[in-house]
Amino acid sequence: MWEEGTLSSSRLLEYEIWTQVHKRRGSELDLNSVRELLGQLAFVDLTPPVLARALRPFPIPIRTLDALHLATMDYQRSHGHEIALASYDERLNAGAAALGIPLYRF
Repeated sequence: MWEEGTLSSSRLLEYEIWTQVHKRRGSELDLNSVRELLGQLAFVDLTPPVLARALRPFPIPIRTLDALHLATMDYQRSHGHEIALASYDERLNAGAAALGIPLYRF
């Protein structure tokens, strides 16, 4: 599915995924699949510089967790990483587009 490069995400994604798995009371097979999937990602921690970016204004109104994800992407981009957002969430996609972050087309 992904052509090349490293898949990365804010560490926040890990918490979002586990919250949903626990909410649905996943089986052991589900838990192993989740661990395997998460093991394929490089996580960017919510360090003070990332959190500081989330405190600054965004070009459009965004939700709190989206601000943290977008701040992570903006931080990575500011450090020379080529990034694209892969998401089905239209509000997150709009926030990324407003920042000039390209969207990965599925």
